[in-house]
Amino acid sequence: MDELHEECGVIAIYHLSTAEASPLCPPQGRYEVSRLVPRMLLDLQNRGQLSAGITTYAPDRKQIIDTHKDAGTVTEVFHLNQRPLYHKLMDEYAGRAAIGHVRYATCGQDDRSYAQPFERHHIKKYKWFSFAFNGQLANYEELRQSLLSDGNTYLARETDTEILMHFICGALKEGDRDLLHVCEKLTTRLDGTYNIVFLNACGEMFVARDPLGIKPLCYAFDGSLFAAASESVALFNLGFSAEQIKNVEPGQVIIVNENEVRFERFAPSPRTAHCFFEWAYFANVASTLDGKSVYLARKRLGEELAAEEDIPLDDDCIVVPVPDTSKAAADGMAYALHIPCMEGLIRNRYSGRTFIEAGEYRWRKAETKYTPLPEVLEGKKVFLVEDSIVRSTTMRVLIHRIRTVGKAKEIHVRVACPPITGPCFYGTDMSTYSELFATQFFAKTNLPVSEWILTPEIQKEMTADIGADSLHFLPVRAMSRAIGIPVLNLCQACINGDYPTEWGCKLARLAKENYDNGISGRTYECK
Repeated sequence: MDELHEECGVIAIYHLSTAEASPLCPPQGRYEVSRLVPRMLLDLQNRGQLSAGITTYAPDRKQIIDTHKDAGTVTEVFHLNQRPLYHKLMDEYAGRAAIGHVRYATCGQDDRSYAQPFERHHIKKYKWFSFAFNGQLANYEELRQSLLSDGNTYLARETDTEILMHFICGALKEGDRDLLHVCEKLTTRLDGTYNIVFLNACGEMFVARDPLGIKPLCYAFDGSLFAAASESVALFNLGFSAEQIKNVEPGQVIIVNENEVRFERFAPSPRTAHCFFEWAYFANVASTLDGKSVYLARKRLGEELAAEEDIPLDDDCIVVPVPDTSKAAADGMAYALHIPCMEGLIRNRYSGRTFIEAGEYRWRKAETKYTPLPEVLEGKKVFLVEDSIVRSTTMRVLIHRIRTVGKAKEIHVRVACPPITGPCFYGTDMSTYSELFATQFFAKTNLPVSEWILTPEIQKEMTADIGADSLHFLPVRAMSRAIGIPVLNLCQACINGDYPTEWGCKLARLAKENYDNGISGRTYECK
């Protein structure tokens, strides 16, 4: 993937006291289900690598709820490679309920203070809580100004997580302990995407998904152990069966305590707007989201690429995926075209992700990330399959190295996604038009964004710009077809300009104005 990144992932787990210990519990027993959190977060590491954290609940502990978090990967934060330190940490934070988080920043800084969960202490147990969320509040600036308007309020961080924490505090301040009512109050103020996991010192937990269901969230319950996660793979690898794993419905909150699990609706959901990029790239290929397999969706995207192919095929043709998330699409394309799919690029799995490095470092990072194999590529017509081209840095490096190091005869880039023509305000780190590869070509037409169409002329310019022999994108209509969800139930704003919320539309207009006026900086931060 070309430097595109999802914001974060969340998990929650709770062992009820009214039932026998679940067979999925750790050997230490049901009062230490918190030990399952690191393994769940590892399955969500694809969603964020900058920080990780956990809050646990133990009613007999002095710190009834307690939080451990830090900057770094799950392995680093939980000392998974240092068994004595890991066991000491798990003993210290042992609990019968827990929430967890992995993070990548779309706003704010990368230091420990921005890591989640966010814990808020209070003398009242029901007001002492911790929470984490996956998403982004599109009306962040409006909410921020409303909090600061009295002149006596101070915000310590530039993050919508802190904003959300204060609004949760405000809902609880009114003396309403019913967590359903808290969610109902929140949804009247929030615009954007927000999957929330919450745990308080009374042993009450809730898991909520925003009314549009933009980001995925699922749960499983075997009668005694309840668990929820951003992706199904974290629950499946915990031991839940595919039949036990279900979706948290958009606008639904699941409230859990020591005695029961309640399913409530806190907001109507007249339509959904599931992020199509979850299937195209973000999610673990082993996950099933809202009833649709990620692997099968990517395989069908490759078949869609094959149906669009117009280059004459011969014995020199091979399909090469950009590791790793393009593999399923490349396999689907190659199988449909009856040509080999070969590993012409080997990924260095220890070099990190290119989006972690900024600016001038990206090119060098991309060079060290992939090694071309001349034994596979030399003299071949290479159909290079990629998930998307966002900023184009990685693609330029790959084409250069495949041609000069791999000695390929031709390079035909095939992208299993339409051109990214608009920013995202719902949790993906691309909030400006200027950072998008496709923008410069469409903007030269002087047409309104709603009339941007990929013409043969634009495609030819793009091809020359990245140094390929040809370049094909999938049409927008192919995405819904491959995923198996109707267009009206998907968010495809970054490829069709149809933003599903009021503030998403406002920010899109502001982002275009900034681009036209040469104003740089994230759209959220531009005044």
